[in-house]
This record gives sequence, structure tokens and C-alpha cells, in this order.
Amino acid sequence: MGTARNWFKTVRKKEARDFNNNVSAPSRSSFQINHLTREDIAAIKIQSTFRGNLARRAYRALRSLVKLQAVARGAYARKQAQIALQCMHALVRLQVRVRVRQLLGRYSDH
Repeated sequence: MGTARNWFKTVRKKEARDFNNNVSAPSRSSFQINHLTREDIAAIKIQSTFRGNLARRAYRALRSLVKLQAVARGAYARKQAQIALQCMHALVRLQVRVRVRQLLGRYSDH
């Protein structure tokens, strides 16, 4: 969990750095620079923070869903293994009965 948190922190820092560089970059046309007011920049930052929060929430939900699937699949696999063991035990008991009948049949003939 710490790794994902560090990754998101790094991405946020990089995006903020890139955003700040792009806003004040001389490569933008004067039309674009003039139309970005402080309110626009604040709105963009708020939106990007909100979208990042939504993405992290979706990632957490997905991760918890994967864990839930793993638990369910593990329980199903254990149940299948238990059923297979019961069938094998039944077959062994049947083999023992057949073998006993064979042996009793041999000795009763003599």
C-alpha cells in the first residue's frame, strides 16, 4: 500500500510541476495566457485534485474487489478439494470391501 501511495505522490508532484511550468511557459500563445485567470487556474487545480481523488478511490475499490475474489476463489478451491478427498476415501473404502470379498471367497472355497 505504501508503494502505491508513494507513486501517487510522485505523480501529483510531477503533474503540479508540469502544470506550473506550462502555465507560465513562454511557448504558450498570448491568447491562452491572457485567458487563464487565477480563478481558472484554481478551478483546474481543484478539478485535477478531485479527479485524482476519484481515481485513487476507484483503485482502492478495485484492489479490494480483487482481494474479495481471491478469498472467494480460495474458499471454492478448498471446497472442491474437500469433495475430491471425500470421493477418493469412498473409492478406497469400496476397494477394501471388494478385496475383502475376493479374499473371503477364496478361503471359503477351500
